Amino acid sequence: MTRLWAECWFVIALAPWLLPAQVHSAVFDVKSYGAKGDGKALDSPAINQAIEAAAGGGTVHFPAGTYVTGSIRLRSNLALQFEPGTTLEASADPAAYDAAEPNQWDQFQDFGHSHFHNSLIWGEGLENVSIQGPGLISGKALARERGAAGDKAIALKLCRKVTLRDFSILSGGHFGILATGVDNLTIDNVTIDTNRDGIDVDSCSNVRISNASVNTPNDDAIVLKGTHALGFARPTENVTIVNCLVSGYDIGSLLDGTYKRTVKQAPDRDGPTGRVKIGTESEGDFRNITIANVVFDRSRGLALESVDGAHLEDIAISNITMREVSNAPIFIRLGSRMRAPEGTAVGSLRRVNISNVVVYDADPRYGSIISGIPGHDVEDVKLSDIRILYRGGLTLDQVAKQPAELVNTFFFRATGGVPPREPYATPEREKEYPEPSMFGMLPAYGFFIRHATGIELNNVEVGYMKEDRRPAFVLDTVKGIDLEHVKAQKASGVPTIVLRSVEDFSVYRSSVPDAHVDKADRKEM
Repeated sequence: MTRLWAECWFVIALAPWLLPAQVHSAVFDVKSYGAKGDGKALDSPAINQAIEAAAGGGTVHFPAGTYVTGSIRLRSNLALQFEPGTTLEASADPAAYDAAEPNQWDQFQDFGHSHFHNSLIWGEGLENVSIQGPGLISGKALARERGAAGDKAIALKLCRKVTLRDFSILSGGHFGILATGVDNLTIDNVTIDTNRDGIDVDSCSNVRISNASVNTPNDDAIVLKGTHALGFARPTENVTIVNCLVSGYDIGSLLDGTYKRTVKQAPDRDGPTGRVKIGTESEGDFRNITIANVVFDRSRGLALESVDGAHLEDIAISNITMREVSNAPIFIRLGSRMRAPEGTAVGSLRRVNISNVVVYDADPRYGSIISGIPGHDVEDVKLSDIRILYRGGLTLDQVAKQPAELVNTFFFRATGGVPPREPYATPEREKEYPEPSMFGMLPAYGFFIRHATGIELNNVEVGYMKEDRRPAFVLDTVKGIDLEHVKAQKASGVPTIVLRSVEDFSVYRSSVPDAHVDKADRKEM
Protein backbone atom coordinates (compact mmCIF):
# COMPACT_ATOMS: atom_id res chain seq x y z
CA MET A 1 0.00 0.00 0.00
CA THR A 2 2.85 2.36 0.87
CA ARG A 3 4.44 1.72 -2.54
CA LEU A 4 1.08 2.35 -4.30
CA TRP A 5 0.65 5.72 -2.56
CA ALA A 6 4.19 6.66 -3.46
CA GLU A 7 3.53 5.91 -7.13
CA CYS A 8 0.30 7.91 -7.03
CA TRP A 9 2.02 10.95 -5.52
CA PHE A 10 4.75 10.64 -8.16
CA VAL A 11 2.10 10.80 -10.93
CA ILE A 12 0.37 13.75 -9.23
CA ALA A 13 3.68 15.58 -8.99
CA LEU A 14 4.27 15.05 -12.72
CA ALA A 15 0.72 16.11 -13.71
CA PRO A 16 1.52 19.75 -14.65
CA TRP A 17 4.11 18.50 -17.12
CA LEU A 18 1.81 15.81 -18.53
CA LEU A 19 -1.09 18.18 -19.29
CA PRO A 20 -1.35 20.13 -22.58
CA ALA A 21 0.66 23.35 -22.59
CA GLN A 22 -2.37 25.66 -22.68
CA VAL A 23 -3.62 24.34 -19.33
CA HIS A 24 -0.63 25.63 -17.37
CA SER A 25 0.38 28.53 -19.66
CA ALA A 26 0.56 31.91 -17.99
CA VAL A 27 -2.57 34.07 -17.78
CA PHE A 28 -2.20 37.84 -17.70
CA ASP A 29 -5.26 39.69 -16.37
CA VAL A 30 -5.51 43.15 -17.92
CA LYS A 31 -6.84 44.54 -14.63
CA SER A 32 -3.60 43.51 -12.96
CA TYR A 33 -1.86 45.96 -15.29
CA GLY A 34 -4.17 48.85 -14.49
CA ALA A 35 -7.12 48.42 -16.87
CA LYS A 36 -10.33 49.73 -15.30
CA GLY A 37 -13.01 48.23 -17.53
CA ASP A 38 -15.37 50.97 -16.35
CA GLY A 39 -16.35 52.36 -19.78
CA LYS A 40 -14.60 55.66 -19.02
CA ALA A 41 -10.84 55.30 -18.56
CA LEU A 42 -8.60 54.73 -21.60
CA ASP A 43 -7.43 51.15 -21.04
CA SER A 44 -5.24 50.54 -24.09
CA PRO A 45 -1.93 51.40 -22.29
CA ALA A 46 -2.68 48.79 -19.63
CA ILE A 47 -3.87 46.24 -22.23
CA ASN A 48 -0.68 46.67 -24.23
CA GLN A 49 1.41 46.26 -21.08
CA ALA A 50 -0.33 42.94 -20.42
CA ILE A 51 0.32 41.89 -24.03
CA GLU A 52 4.03 42.71 -23.73
CA ALA A 53 4.22 40.68 -20.53
CA ALA A 54 2.50 37.74 -22.22
CA ALA A 55 4.48 37.94 -25.48
CA GLY A 56 6.24 34.69 -26.25
CA GLY A 57 3.53 32.50 -24.75
CA GLY A 58 0.50 33.52 -22.70
CA THR A 59 -3.15 34.44 -22.49
CA VAL A 60 -4.26 38.02 -21.97
CA HIS A 61 -7.49 37.75 -20.02
CA PHE A 62 -10.34 40.29 -20.08
CA PRO A 63 -12.78 39.97 -17.14
CA ALA A 64 -16.30 41.24 -17.75
CA GLY A 65 -16.42 45.01 -18.19
CA THR A 66 -16.26 47.74 -20.81
CA TYR A 67 -12.72 48.64 -21.86
CA VAL A 68 -12.35 51.91 -23.75
CA THR A 69 -9.31 51.46 -25.94
CA GLY A 70 -7.26 52.71 -28.82
CA SER A 71 -4.80 50.58 -30.79
CA ILE A 72 -4.07 47.16 -29.29
CA ARG A 73 -0.82 45.68 -30.63
CA LEU A 74 -0.80 41.89 -30.88
CA ARG A 75 2.31 39.76 -30.43
CA SER A 76 3.28 36.21 -31.46
CA ASN A 77 2.32 33.19 -29.35
CA LEU A 78 -0.48 35.14 -27.73
CA ALA A 79 -4.19 34.68 -27.02
CA LEU A 80 -6.71 37.40 -26.18
CA GLN A 81 -9.46 35.77 -24.12
CA PHE A 82 -12.78 37.53 -23.47
CA GLU A 83 -15.11 36.58 -20.63
CA PRO A 84 -18.86 36.81 -21.23
CA GLY A 85 -19.85 40.40 -20.62
CA THR A 86 -16.61 41.84 -22.00
CA THR A 87 -16.78 44.80 -24.37
CA LEU A 88 -13.88 46.50 -26.12
CA GLU A 89 -15.15 50.00 -26.88
CA ALA A 90 -13.23 51.90 -29.56
CA SER A 91 -12.06 55.27 -28.24
CA ALA A 92 -13.40 58.41 -29.91
CA ASP A 93 -10.01 60.10 -29.43
CA PRO A 94 -7.92 59.96 -32.66
CA ALA A 95 -4.75 60.24 -30.56
CA ALA A 96 -5.48 56.81 -29.06
CA TYR A 97 -4.64 55.08 -32.35
CA ASP A 98 -1.31 54.30 -33.95
CA ALA A 99 -0.48 56.19 -37.10
CA ALA A 100 -1.07 54.58 -40.48
CA GLU A 101 2.24 53.19 -41.73
CA PRO A 102 3.61 54.26 -45.14
CA ASN A 103 2.64 52.23 -48.20
CA GLN A 104 4.05 53.23 -51.57
CA TRP A 105 1.44 51.06 -53.32
CA ASP A 106 -1.72 52.66 -52.02
CA GLN A 107 -2.73 53.96 -55.45
CA PHE A 108 -3.76 50.40 -56.34
CA GLN A 109 -6.30 49.86 -53.53
CA ASP A 110 -8.40 51.76 -51.03
CA PHE A 111 -6.71 53.48 -48.07
CA GLY A 112 -8.20 50.94 -45.69
CA HIS A 113 -6.55 48.09 -47.58
CA SER A 114 -3.18 49.84 -47.65
CA HIS A 115 -2.66 50.50 -43.93
CA PHE A 116 -3.02 48.33 -40.84
CA HIS A 117 -1.47 49.99 -37.77
CA ASN A 118 -4.27 52.57 -37.47
CA SER A 119 -6.71 49.88 -36.34
CA LEU A 120 -8.34 48.98 -33.05
CA ILE A 121 -6.52 45.60 -32.93
CA TRP A 122 -3.60 44.95 -35.25
CA GLY A 123 -0.67 42.61 -35.82
CA GLU A 124 2.04 42.29 -38.44
CA GLY A 125 4.55 39.49 -39.06
CA LEU A 126 3.16 37.34 -36.24
CA GLU A 127 2.43 33.66 -35.68
CA ASN A 128 0.33 31.63 -33.27
CA VAL A 129 -2.23 34.33 -32.45
CA SER A 130 -5.83 33.97 -31.31
CA ILE A 131 -8.70 36.20 -30.26
CA GLN A 132 -11.42 34.17 -28.59
CA GLY A 133 -14.36 34.28 -26.26
CA PRO A 134 -17.93 35.62 -26.20
CA GLY A 135 -17.04 39.29 -25.97
CA LEU A 136 -18.11 42.29 -28.06
CA ILE A 137 -15.85 44.60 -30.06
CA SER A 138 -17.81 47.84 -30.37
CA GLY A 139 -16.38 50.15 -33.02
CA LYS A 140 -19.00 52.88 -33.24
CA ALA A 141 -16.20 55.48 -33.00
CA LEU A 142 -14.23 53.85 -35.83
CA ALA A 143 -14.28 55.75 -39.11
CA ARG A 144 -14.62 54.63 -42.71
CA GLU A 145 -13.18 57.74 -44.35
CA ARG A 146 -9.77 57.85 -46.02
CA GLY A 147 -6.95 58.83 -43.66
CA ALA A 148 -8.96 58.47 -40.47
CA ALA A 149 -7.36 57.33 -37.24
CA GLY A 150 -8.96 54.10 -36.14
CA ASP A 151 -10.63 52.78 -39.28
CA LYS A 152 -10.75 48.98 -38.75
CA ALA A 153 -11.69 46.65 -35.89
CA ILE A 154 -9.09 43.91 -36.56
CA ALA A 155 -6.24 44.11 -39.08
CA LEU A 156 -3.63 41.39 -39.65
CA LYS A 157 -0.76 41.49 -42.13
CA LEU A 158 1.69 38.72 -43.05
CA CYS A 159 0.78 36.47 -40.13
CA ARG A 160 0.63 32.70 -39.70
CA LYS A 161 -1.57 30.38 -37.68
CA VAL A 162 -4.32 32.75 -36.57
CA THR A 163 -7.63 31.84 -34.89
CA LEU A 164 -10.57 34.23 -34.44
CA ARG A 165 -13.50 32.66 -32.64
CA ASP A 166 -16.75 33.25 -30.73
CA PHE A 167 -16.79 37.06 -30.42
CA SER A 168 -19.01 39.73 -32.00
CA ILE A 169 -18.26 43.00 -33.76
CA LEU A 170 -20.66 45.95 -33.86
CA SER A 171 -19.73 48.71 -36.35
CA GLY A 172 -16.21 47.72 -37.34
CA GLY A 173 -15.26 50.80 -39.39
CA HIS A 174 -13.84 50.22 -42.88
CA PHE A 175 -13.45 46.48 -42.17
CA GLY A 176 -14.60 44.30 -39.30
CA ILE A 177 -11.80 41.81 -39.98
CA LEU A 178 -9.06 42.48 -42.55
CA ALA A 179 -6.51 39.72 -43.13
CA THR A 180 -3.83 40.42 -45.74
CA GLY A 181 -1.11 37.89 -46.52
CA VAL A 182 -2.25 35.63 -43.68
CA ASP A 183 -1.73 31.86 -43.90
CA ASN A 184 -3.55 29.19 -41.90
CA LEU A 185 -6.40 31.42 -40.77
CA THR A 186 -9.48 30.14 -38.93
CA ILE A 187 -12.53 32.35 -38.40
CA ASP A 188 -15.29 30.49 -36.59
CA ASN A 189 -18.57 31.37 -34.87
CA VAL A 190 -18.17 35.14 -35.11
CA THR A 191 -21.08 37.56 -35.47
CA ILE A 192 -20.45 40.83 -37.29
CA ASP A 193 -22.98 43.65 -37.66
CA THR A 194 -21.28 46.57 -39.32
CA ASN A 195 -21.41 49.59 -41.61
CA ARG A 196 -18.94 48.41 -44.27
CA ASP A 197 -17.22 45.11 -45.10
CA GLY A 198 -17.52 42.34 -42.54
CA ILE A 199 -14.68 39.90 -43.34
CA ASP A 200 -12.03 40.65 -45.97
CA VAL A 201 -9.55 37.91 -46.82
CA ASP A 202 -6.85 39.39 -49.07
CA SER A 203 -3.93 37.44 -50.56
CA CYS A 204 -4.29 34.64 -47.99
CA SER A 205 -3.94 30.87 -48.14
CA ASN A 206 -5.36 27.95 -46.17
CA VAL A 207 -8.36 29.82 -44.78
CA ARG A 208 -11.41 28.40 -43.03
CA ILE A 209 -14.46 30.60 -42.40
CA SER A 210 -17.30 28.76 -40.69
CA ASN A 211 -20.48 29.33 -38.69
CA ALA A 212 -20.30 33.10 -39.14
CA SER A 213 -23.24 35.53 -39.24
CA VAL A 214 -22.33 38.75 -41.05
CA ASN A 215 -24.73 41.67 -41.54
CA THR A 216 -23.46 44.46 -43.82
CA PRO A 217 -26.23 46.46 -45.52
CA ASN A 218 -23.78 49.02 -46.95
CA ASP A 219 -21.03 46.73 -48.24
CA ASP A 220 -19.90 43.13 -48.66
CA ALA A 221 -20.30 40.57 -45.88
CA ILE A 222 -17.62 37.97 -46.68
CA VAL A 223 -15.25 38.87 -49.49
CA LEU A 224 -12.04 37.41 -50.92
CA LYS A 225 -9.64 39.89 -52.52
CA GLY A 226 -6.26 40.11 -54.21
CA THR A 227 -4.86 43.64 -53.82
CA HIS A 228 -1.38 45.07 -54.35
CA ALA A 229 -1.16 46.15 -50.70
CA LEU A 230 1.88 43.91 -50.05
CA GLY A 231 3.75 45.41 -53.00
CA PHE A 232 3.20 42.34 -55.16
CA ALA A 233 0.35 40.10 -56.30
CA ARG A 234 -0.25 37.09 -54.07
CA PRO A 235 -2.96 34.45 -54.60
CA THR A 236 -5.91 33.80 -52.32
CA GLU A 237 -6.16 30.04 -52.36
CA ASN A 238 -7.27 26.95 -50.49
CA VAL A 239 -10.28 28.65 -48.90
CA THR A 240 -13.47 27.21 -47.42
CA ILE A 241 -16.52 29.28 -46.49
CA VAL A 242 -19.19 27.08 -44.90
CA ASN A 243 -22.33 27.24 -42.75
CA CYS A 244 -22.72 31.02 -42.76
CA LEU A 245 -25.44 33.70 -42.89
CA VAL A 246 -24.94 36.93 -44.84
CA SER A 247 -27.54 39.70 -44.77
CA GLY A 248 -28.43 43.34 -45.33
CA TYR A 249 -30.65 44.18 -42.37
CA ASP A 250 -30.40 47.60 -40.74
CA ILE A 251 -27.09 48.04 -38.90
CA GLY A 252 -27.26 46.61 -35.39
CA SER A 253 -30.45 44.65 -35.93
CA LEU A 254 -28.70 41.31 -36.41
CA LEU A 255 -27.09 41.57 -32.98
CA ASP A 256 -30.23 42.80 -31.21
CA GLY A 257 -32.44 40.25 -32.99
CA THR A 258 -34.89 42.71 -34.56
CA TYR A 259 -33.75 42.12 -38.20
CA LYS A 260 -35.07 45.51 -39.34
CA ARG A 261 -35.50 46.26 -43.04
CA THR A 262 -36.11 50.00 -43.21
CA VAL A 263 -32.99 50.99 -45.20
CA LYS A 264 -33.69 50.39 -48.88
CA GLN A 265 -30.30 50.97 -50.52
CA ALA A 266 -26.56 51.07 -49.93
CA PRO A 267 -24.46 54.24 -50.52
CA ASP A 268 -23.92 53.23 -54.17
CA ARG A 269 -27.72 53.54 -54.58
CA ASP A 270 -28.19 49.85 -55.32
CA GLY A 271 -30.06 47.67 -52.83
CA PRO A 272 -28.62 46.35 -49.55
CA THR A 273 -25.31 44.55 -50.05
CA GLY A 274 -24.47 41.87 -47.46
CA ARG A 275 -23.27 39.18 -49.88
CA VAL A 276 -20.40 36.74 -50.49
CA LYS A 277 -18.03 38.00 -53.18
CA ILE A 278 -14.72 37.16 -54.83
CA GLY A 279 -13.20 40.51 -55.97
CA THR A 280 -13.52 43.40 -56.71
CA GLU A 281 -9.81 43.96 -55.97
CA SER A 282 -8.39 41.17 -58.11
CA GLU A 283 -4.77 41.48 -59.13
CA GLY A 284 -3.81 38.38 -57.14
CA ASP A 285 -5.23 35.05 -58.32
CA PHE A 286 -8.11 33.13 -56.72
CA ARG A 287 -8.02 29.35 -56.83
CA ASN A 288 -9.13 26.20 -55.06
CA ILE A 289 -12.07 27.76 -53.20
CA THR A 290 -15.19 26.11 -51.78
CA ILE A 291 -18.33 27.96 -50.65
CA ALA A 292 -21.13 25.82 -49.21
CA ASN A 293 -24.21 25.95 -46.98
CA VAL A 294 -24.67 29.71 -46.98
CA VAL A 295 -27.91 31.63 -46.44
CA PHE A 296 -28.31 35.04 -48.14
CA ASP A 297 -31.14 37.14 -46.69
CA ARG A 298 -32.11 40.61 -47.96
CA SER A 299 -28.82 41.04 -49.77
CA ARG A 300 -27.21 41.11 -53.18
CA GLY A 301 -26.37 37.80 -54.78
CA LEU A 302 -23.22 35.77 -55.20
CA ALA A 303 -20.49 37.64 -57.13
CA LEU A 304 -17.33 36.26 -58.77
CA GLU A 305 -15.22 39.02 -60.30
CA SER A 306 -11.80 39.19 -61.96
CA VAL A 307 -11.24 42.71 -63.28
CA ASP A 308 -7.63 43.59 -62.35
CA GLY A 309 -5.70 40.70 -63.92
CA ALA A 310 -6.47 37.76 -61.61
CA HIS A 311 -6.89 34.18 -62.77
CA LEU A 312 -10.05 33.07 -60.97
CA GLU A 313 -10.32 29.31 -61.29
CA ASP A 314 -11.28 26.03 -59.67
CA ILE A 315 -14.24 27.26 -57.62
CA ALA A 316 -16.98 25.02 -56.20
CA ILE A 317 -20.15 26.58 -54.76
CA SER A 318 -23.10 24.55 -53.46
CA ASN A 319 -26.13 24.53 -51.17
CA ILE A 320 -27.03 28.20 -51.28
CA THR A 321 -30.39 29.78 -50.45
CA MET A 322 -31.32 33.42 -51.10
CA ARG A 323 -34.37 35.57 -50.33
CA GLU A 324 -35.04 39.26 -51.07
CA VAL A 325 -32.16 39.50 -53.54
CA SER A 326 -31.43 43.12 -54.44
CA ASN A 327 -29.54 42.46 -57.68
CA ALA A 328 -28.30 39.50 -59.76
CA PRO A 329 -28.54 36.22 -57.84
CA ILE A 330 -25.44 35.00 -59.73
CA PHE A 331 -22.93 37.51 -61.13
CA ILE A 332 -19.82 36.16 -62.89
CA ARG A 333 -17.71 38.92 -64.44
CA LEU A 334 -14.38 39.00 -66.25
CA GLY A 335 -13.40 42.61 -66.96
CA SER A 336 -10.47 44.92 -67.57
CA ARG A 337 -10.66 47.68 -64.96
CA MET A 338 -6.92 46.96 -64.38
CA ARG A 339 -6.39 48.66 -61.02
CA ALA A 340 -2.87 47.21 -60.94
CA PRO A 341 0.68 48.14 -62.00
CA GLU A 342 1.12 49.08 -65.63
CA GLY A 343 1.61 46.11 -67.91
CA THR A 344 -0.66 43.76 -65.96
CA ALA A 345 -2.57 41.58 -68.43
CA VAL A 346 -6.30 40.86 -68.41
CA GLY A 347 -6.97 37.80 -66.28
CA SER A 348 -9.19 34.77 -66.76
CA LEU A 349 -12.25 33.20 -65.17
CA ARG A 350 -12.72 29.46 -65.64
CA ARG A 351 -13.62 26.10 -64.11
CA VAL A 352 -16.46 27.19 -61.86
CA ASN A 353 -19.18 24.83 -60.59
CA ILE A 354 -22.32 26.21 -58.93
CA SER A 355 -25.00 23.76 -57.75
CA ASN A 356 -28.01 23.36 -55.47
CA VAL A 357 -29.10 26.99 -55.36
CA VAL A 358 -32.61 28.17 -54.45
CA VAL A 359 -33.54 31.85 -54.88
CA TYR A 360 -36.83 33.57 -54.04
CA ASP A 361 -37.88 37.19 -54.68
CA ALA A 362 -34.99 38.44 -56.80
CA ASP A 363 -34.78 41.95 -58.27
CA PRO A 364 -36.28 41.75 -61.79
CA ARG A 365 -33.97 44.24 -63.47
CA TYR A 366 -30.72 42.32 -63.69
CA GLY A 367 -31.30 38.59 -64.00
CA SER A 368 -28.24 36.40 -63.48
CA ILE A 369 -25.14 37.35 -65.44
CA ILE A 370 -22.15 35.52 -66.90
CA SER A 371 -20.12 38.06 -68.86
CA GLY A 372 -16.61 38.41 -70.18
CA ILE A 373 -15.41 41.16 -72.50
CA PRO A 374 -14.49 41.17 -76.21
CA GLY A 375 -11.47 38.93 -76.70
CA HIS A 376 -11.62 37.51 -73.16
CA ASP A 377 -14.33 34.92 -72.52
CA VAL A 378 -15.52 33.45 -69.27
CA GLU A 379 -14.76 29.73 -69.69
CA ASP A 380 -16.01 26.38 -68.45
CA VAL A 381 -18.81 27.30 -66.04
CA LYS A 382 -21.28 24.62 -64.97
CA LEU A 383 -24.57 25.48 -63.29
CA SER A 384 -26.78 22.67 -62.01
CA ASP A 385 -29.84 22.16 -59.80
CA ILE A 386 -30.74 25.83 -59.61
CA ARG A 387 -34.19 27.39 -59.07
CA ILE A 388 -34.67 31.16 -59.24
CA LEU A 389 -37.95 33.05 -58.85
CA TYR A 390 -37.72 36.69 -59.88
CA ARG A 391 -40.24 39.45 -59.10
CA GLY A 392 -40.84 40.06 -62.81
CA GLY A 393 -43.08 42.77 -64.18
CA LEU A 394 -40.79 44.28 -66.85
CA THR A 395 -40.81 44.46 -70.66
CA LEU A 396 -38.32 44.70 -73.53
CA ASP A 397 -39.74 48.11 -74.34
CA GLN A 398 -38.59 49.35 -70.94
CA VAL A 399 -35.12 47.97 -71.67
CA ALA A 400 -34.95 49.82 -75.00
CA LYS A 401 -36.02 53.13 -73.44
CA GLN A 402 -33.42 53.21 -70.66
CA PRO A 403 -31.55 56.49 -70.03
CA ALA A 404 -28.77 57.36 -72.46
CA GLU A 405 -25.93 56.56 -70.06
CA LEU A 406 -27.02 52.91 -69.99
CA VAL A 407 -27.01 52.40 -73.76
CA ASN A 408 -24.14 51.11 -75.87
CA THR A 409 -21.88 54.10 -76.64
CA PHE A 410 -21.28 52.88 -80.21
CA PHE A 411 -24.98 53.31 -80.95
CA PHE A 412 -24.91 56.83 -79.56
CA ARG A 413 -22.10 57.88 -81.85
CA ALA A 414 -23.88 56.30 -84.81
CA THR A 415 -27.33 57.72 -84.12
CA GLY A 416 -26.56 61.11 -82.63
CA GLY A 417 -27.66 60.15 -79.15
CA VAL A 418 -30.95 58.44 -79.98
CA PRO A 419 -31.51 55.28 -77.92
CA PRO A 420 -31.43 52.18 -80.13
CA ARG A 421 -34.57 50.28 -80.97
CA GLU A 422 -32.62 47.03 -80.46
CA PRO A 423 -33.14 46.15 -76.77
CA TYR A 424 -30.44 43.46 -76.80
CA ALA A 425 -27.61 45.98 -77.41
CA THR A 426 -26.40 45.92 -73.81
CA PRO A 427 -23.34 48.11 -73.03
CA GLU A 428 -20.00 46.36 -72.48
CA ARG A 429 -18.66 48.53 -69.62
CA GLU A 430 -15.46 46.49 -69.76
CA LYS A 431 -13.27 48.92 -67.77
CA GLU A 432 -15.80 49.91 -65.13
CA TYR A 433 -16.30 48.86 -61.53
CA PRO A 434 -18.16 45.54 -61.69
CA GLU A 435 -21.70 45.51 -60.36
CA PRO A 436 -24.77 43.92 -62.00
CA SER A 437 -26.42 47.33 -62.38
CA MET A 438 -23.51 48.45 -64.60
CA PHE A 439 -25.36 47.02 -67.62
CA GLY A 440 -28.67 48.65 -66.80
CA MET A 441 -31.90 46.73 -67.08
CA LEU A 442 -31.16 43.49 -68.91
CA PRO A 443 -33.00 42.09 -71.95
CA ALA A 444 -33.34 38.70 -70.20
CA TYR A 445 -35.20 38.15 -66.96
CA GLY A 446 -33.44 34.85 -66.16
CA PHE A 447 -29.87 34.62 -67.49
CA PHE A 448 -27.81 37.00 -69.61
CA ILE A 449 -24.68 35.22 -70.92
CA ARG A 450 -22.15 37.06 -73.10
CA HIS A 451 -18.52 36.55 -74.16
CA ALA A 452 -18.44 33.04 -72.77
CA THR A 453 -17.21 29.62 -73.87
CA GLY A 454 -18.06 26.17 -72.58
CA ILE A 455 -21.12 26.95 -70.44
CA GLU A 456 -23.44 24.20 -69.17
CA LEU A 457 -26.84 24.62 -67.52
CA ASN A 458 -28.38 21.41 -66.21
CA ASN A 459 -31.63 21.21 -64.26
CA VAL A 460 -31.98 24.99 -64.08
CA GLU A 461 -35.43 26.54 -63.61
CA VAL A 462 -36.35 30.24 -63.76
CA GLY A 463 -39.67 31.96 -63.31
CA TYR A 464 -41.34 35.15 -62.14
CA MET A 465 -43.89 36.29 -59.56
CA LYS A 466 -45.46 38.83 -61.95
CA GLU A 467 -45.59 38.39 -65.72
CA ASP A 468 -42.35 39.49 -67.37
CA ARG A 469 -42.31 40.16 -71.11
CA ARG A 470 -38.61 39.52 -71.66
CA PRO A 471 -36.98 36.27 -72.78
CA ALA A 472 -35.75 33.98 -70.03
CA PHE A 473 -32.33 33.57 -71.66
CA VAL A 474 -30.29 35.88 -73.88
CA LEU A 475 -27.02 34.41 -75.19
CA ASP A 476 -24.75 36.92 -76.90
CA THR A 477 -21.38 36.10 -78.50
CA VAL A 478 -21.00 32.69 -76.89
CA LYS A 479 -19.58 29.41 -78.08
CA GLY A 480 -20.17 25.87 -76.88
CA ILE A 481 -23.20 26.21 -74.64
CA ASP A 482 -25.39 23.28 -73.53
CA LEU A 483 -28.80 23.50 -71.89
CA GLU A 484 -30.34 20.31 -70.51
CA HIS A 485 -33.43 19.94 -68.32
CA VAL A 486 -33.83 23.73 -68.36
CA LYS A 487 -37.28 25.13 -67.60
CA ALA A 488 -38.47 28.70 -67.97
CA GLN A 489 -41.76 30.47 -67.40
CA LYS A 490 -42.70 32.70 -70.33
CA ALA A 491 -45.34 35.19 -71.37
CA SER A 492 -47.46 34.65 -74.46
CA GLY A 493 -45.69 35.72 -77.65
CA VAL A 494 -42.30 36.11 -75.96
CA PRO A 495 -39.41 33.78 -76.92
CA THR A 496 -37.81 31.69 -74.22
CA ILE A 497 -34.26 31.90 -75.67
CA VAL A 498 -32.63 34.51 -77.89
CA LEU A 499 -29.33 33.73 -79.60
CA ARG A 500 -27.04 36.48 -80.94
CA SER A 501 -23.68 35.56 -82.54
CA VAL A 502 -23.77 32.06 -81.09
CA GLU A 503 -21.80 28.96 -82.14
CA ASP A 504 -22.26 25.33 -81.11
CA PHE A 505 -25.45 25.68 -79.07
CA SER A 506 -27.47 22.67 -77.88
CA VAL A 507 -30.68 22.35 -75.90
CA TYR A 508 -32.25 19.05 -74.75
CA ARG A 509 -35.25 18.01 -72.68
CA SER A 510 -36.09 21.61 -71.87
CA SER A 511 -38.89 24.17 -72.28
CA VAL A 512 -38.10 24.47 -75.99
CA PRO A 513 -37.79 21.63 -78.51
CA ASP A 514 -34.48 19.78 -78.70
CA ALA A 515 -32.10 21.53 -81.05
CA HIS A 516 -28.47 21.96 -82.04
CA VAL A 517 -27.35 25.20 -83.69
CA ASP A 518 -23.95 25.24 -85.36
CA LYS A 519 -23.99 28.99 -85.86
CA ALA A 520 -26.55 31.77 -85.60
CA ASP A 521 -26.26 35.52 -85.93
CA ARG A 522 -29.79 35.90 -84.57
CA LYS A 523 -32.33 33.27 -83.60
CA GLU A 524 -35.35 33.10 -81.29
CA MET A 525 -36.59 29.88 -79.73
